[in-house]
Amino acid sequence: MWWGLPFLMGPSFLILLPALALAIYAQYKVRSTYTRYSRVETAQRITAGQMAQRILEGNGITDVTIGAAKGPLADNYDPRKKILHLSAADSTSVAAVGVAAHEAGHAIQHARDYKPLSLRTAIVPIANIGSQLAFPLFFIGLIFRSQSFITIGIFAFSAAVLFTLITLPVEFDASRRAVASLRQSGLMNDEEIGGVKEVLFAAALTYVAAAAMAALQLLMLLSFNRRR
Repeated sequence: MWWGLPFLMGPSFLILLPALALAIYAQYKVRSTYTRYSRVETAQRITAGQMAQRILEGNGITDVTIGAAKGPLADNYDPRKKILHLSAADSTSVAAVGVAAHEAGHAIQHARDYKPLSLRTAIVPIANIGSQLAFPLFFIGLIFRSQSFITIGIFAFSAAVLFTLITLPVEFDASRRAVASLRQSGLMNDEEIGGVKEVLFAAALTYVAAAAMAALQLLMLLSFNRRR
């Protein structure tokens, strides 16, 4: 997301402060919670990679491979290549297993043709372009007094906002599927599953914060455009 230029708009940037505070708290929460539960081993000593594989197979998914993520907390599922990337596949911690189960939840969504995931995947290219070009276009429009550029900038950023909003049900549903799959596996006790819920809730906060920040930025752009 392109965060810098909105702060040049004057006092109206104050509406972003609650979302900014939430974003800072969410980052702290996810890192502290993940760190705490990365030190708690699962009783069955099953690795994150093994749990993900078990969940996939338990749901009849045999065409998804498990690979390494590019860095810590960079776990993700690529629906185009059908690869589940894990940053701690060999870890037996509650945190790693919970995150792996969450990503497996995305693979289940894909296999079940979960519509919000399909929609999010489809708009990724547009959202990426929109988030990068929106504010430059908006400010070019201001500088040259071109309403066309301003309008295009607003529409471009709207695509990025839409992406963050669609992400919310996708992530919440993946966490729900993860917890259900872990319970069904019988390999984690209630205390461990409670830890998984804490980790996934903390991660969900980052998506809520991103959506709130994006939505408020869009409102600020619209408000600023009306006041011109």
